Amino acid sequence: MSNLLTLDNISKRFPGVKALSDISLSLDTGEVLALLGENGAGKSTLMKILCGIYQPDAGTISIDGKPMAFANYDKAIDAGISIIFQEFSLIPYLTAVENIFLGREITNAFGLLNKQAMRKESTALFEHLNVFIDVNIPVANLSVAEQQFVEIAKALSLNARILVLDEPTATLTPTEAEHLFKIMRELKSQGVGMIFISHHMDEIFEICDRIVVLRDGERVGEAVTAITRVDDLVEMMVGRKLESSFPAKNQHNASSTSNDIIINAKAIQLTKTSPINQFQLYKGEILGFAGLVGSGRTELAMGLIGGTSVHHKDIEVAGQTVVLASPADALQAGIGILPENRKTEGLLLPFSIRDNITINNLAKHISRSGMINRQDEAQTVEDLIVKVQVKAPSSETIVGNLSGGNQQKVVIARWLNHSCRVLIFDEPTRGIDVGAKAEIYRLMRGLTEMGISIIMISSELPEVVGISDRVAVFKQGSIVKMLTGDEVNATEVMRYATGGAKE
Repeated sequence: MSNLLTLDNISKRFPGVKALSDISLSLDTGEVLALLGENGAGKSTLMKILCGIYQPDAGTISIDGKPMAFANYDKAIDAGISIIFQEFSLIPYLTAVENIFLGREITNAFGLLNKQAMRKESTALFEHLNVFIDVNIPVANLSVAEQQFVEIAKALSLNARILVLDEPTATLTPTEAEHLFKIMRELKSQGVGMIFISHHMDEIFEICDRIVVLRDGERVGEAVTAITRVDDLVEMMVGRKLESSFPAKNQHNASSTSNDIIINAKAIQLTKTSPINQFQLYKGEILGFAGLVGSGRTELAMGLIGGTSVHHKDIEVAGQTVVLASPADALQAGIGILPENRKTEGLLLPFSIRDNITINNLAKHISRSGMINRQDEAQTVEDLIVKVQVKAPSSETIVGNLSGGNQQKVVIARWLNHSCRVLIFDEPTRGIDVGAKAEIYRLMRGLTEMGISIIMISSELPEVVGISDRVAVFKQGSIVKMLTGDEVNATEVMRYATGGAKE
């Protein structure tokens, strides 16, 4: 392998913040380099500098030993650099073909679009990826995984020699992720150098050759994957040892009384032909919803709160029969949800922390004169920021500028402002680094100590087992087993989730 890319002493400052300080790293041909660090460590800023989206205040970029300067992303693409962003850059109402060739369309001798040539080349790209996608429909109609592969095909169509993948598996199933790794290994054999950003340690150890660790805008270490321990990387990332990410559990078992039941789902039937599900949620517990992708976990939770229509349901909240026809009804009953995609469904990113916390409960702060009591609102927000430990300069900080972990805390604060007694966490730590995950787990346990009950939906098996007091295991749209006590372990969850055991 030969040196392909070198970043020397890259620094970048934004108003009031030094984002990067003298960062150096190298990438060889045919190498996969992991870029690891907590949210806010500087990973994305560094990659945006590499791709010409930001300009460095100091430092140099060299490709094949030649110093380069990219005035914009197009110049970086011309130099053989492509990035697959965590947030897709596709235009949803264009087809896969139109997205792949956007801005560099193939034309015929008359200057008209050669749609047949573009369609043929796009189809060849997907065949190369061994992915079968209808290239003629809007990408908005594709699954999230299929959209991810459109992004990859677009990058490959640019003949990239340096490929940056920012959290590429965040929305993929394990099978789809393994398919992506197969593609990466093939690209590696062709000499493509890749920078891989992920919070999943197992992925880093599976696909990456070396690891560079950033913390607070500085490079704090480098490691060869084959001879490195996870604990060493975590300590470099967070600057401290994490003895245990998961706080101690509560114990809810058959001795719990009916007075402890907050939600009694006596019947939820998603469709006319689907099974009838039943479960109870106790006061101050974390009930995990576990199962393979497509097993019906989120569908049941959304059906519970009226987010989607169901064939039949019979629900009691605190012993009272309730009709939850919409999320607004659920909120009225004290049930809030932290959605899987917090950026598009849970937050108003251009708005401040204060706005996001109080926006759907401003009536709480209306004065006698009918005006919003800003002083009262500000005090409530400050108290909640302290309670959930949001790290930000002020309550007026724009939420879109926060790290993933702090954005999640803002959503939690909003529901605490509503005095919710039940919170549904759907993939609560997706896209959040290991240190922030531990904070979210401690916060969740702290909420249960306040008497709040939590339903947690997660695709991460260690998370389900580590934080849940009980676990409802799903398979094909049905709860097939409720695990309690010592039964809550990875083996039992997978036995029932895969059909290896029957209840």
